[in-house]
Amino acid sequence: MKKIFLILVCISALSCETKLPTLQAGFWRATLDVQDDKQLPFIFEVKNNGTLVIQNAEERITVDEIQINGNEIRIQTPVFEGYFQGVFNDDGNEITGDFIKPSLDRVVPFKMVYGDGVRFRESVKKSTTNITGNWETVFSENGPEDRYIAKGIFTQEGSAVTGTFRTTTGDYRYLEGTIEGDQLQLSTFDGAHAFLFTATVTDSTLEGHFYSGNHWKEPFRATRNETYELPEAIDLTYIKEGYDGLAFTFPETDGTMVSLSDQRYKDKVVLVQLLGSWCPNCLEESKFYVEYIKQNPNPDFEVIGIAFEYAPTQEKAFGSIQRLKDRLEIPYPIVLAQYGDSDKKLANEKLPMLNHIISYPTSIFIDKKGEVRRIHTGFNGAATGQKFIDFKEDFDQYVKSLLAE
Repeated sequence: MKKIFLILVCISALSCETKLPTLQAGFWRATLDVQDDKQLPFIFEVKNNGTLVIQNAEERITVDEIQINGNEIRIQTPVFEGYFQGVFNDDGNEITGDFIKPSLDRVVPFKMVYGDGVRFRESVKKSTTNITGNWETVFSENGPEDRYIAKGIFTQEGSAVTGTFRTTTGDYRYLEGTIEGDQLQLSTFDGAHAFLFTATVTDSTLEGHFYSGNHWKEPFRATRNETYELPEAIDLTYIKEGYDGLAFTFPETDGTMVSLSDQRYKDKVVLVQLLGSWCPNCLEESKFYVEYIKQNPNPDFEVIGIAFEYAPTQEKAFGSIQRLKDRLEIPYPIVLAQYGDSDKKLANEKLPMLNHIISYPTSIFIDKKGEVRRIHTGFNGAATGQKFIDFKEDFDQYVKSLLAE
């Protein structure tokens, strides 16, 4: 009887166990709640090894910091501080919660659904036009202080659209979406940027709104123009009259003070990168610099990163910088110029010899004599296609020309 009793107890205990949820392998569709009751969708795939991969057009972002505690889950985005904090439903096929950026005090509600790999829902409405090509674009046209220009670059196959907007300060990442009838929808999520574009389309115009998370919304208008070009990135920022060149002294994460006058940089070509660890375009540029250094080692070429962080304390700012360095295996020093705010006007106070800082990233080329030879504003990455290819070729040729002097 004792044996029977023990068996019954074991069976009862097993039957009462609650099956803990897991992040099931396969495709998931996530939606973020933005303004105007709209949702910003993106797709990710959970791999058998437990990592997940965010997909935006051709872009793939691997996320490997995932914690599950009971029915709660925390998904930390790579490099950036933003994270998803959510709860599984009883079936384990839905997660709801918030995407949180602590330093900016931003909270965006989200929902994730398993088994759904479609970014935007298709309808029976066929596309009334094809937007493949170049588009001359103005954002916030009626607001003089907020107005800025851009170039839309898109490819459409059927109702599917991919592409990006290039601005004078960088690109709006890998955008992916659809056209249904005359309505265009594009979105991207890269761990920091959460962008949604909606527009009404004609043969020659796009008119709509740009949403960034649930904190920003602005109108835009674009006109088809295959010959349109933005101002050159090297003509926007320069050294002001009355200054001899670039000068700074800022600390690394270990407290070491770094200056251009250090012996390490004497008689060398130096590239100074203005960046933020929170900035996806800076991340992509940093990856390019890391790869370039590996493929083109030269003792006469140095890179220094100067970080402008919105983390509220110096300790957290240094932590964000070190996380960036560790994840990308950055071999060059990154010093901290500012924390608590990434405002470009405040950043200019740290480097008063510049006429203005209008973009993170900005790269400053200094020759062997210590003279500033070029300042490149922004970074247009792989999403810009040929523009990125041209940039890489020009960068290589320019650095080699400085080294040859």
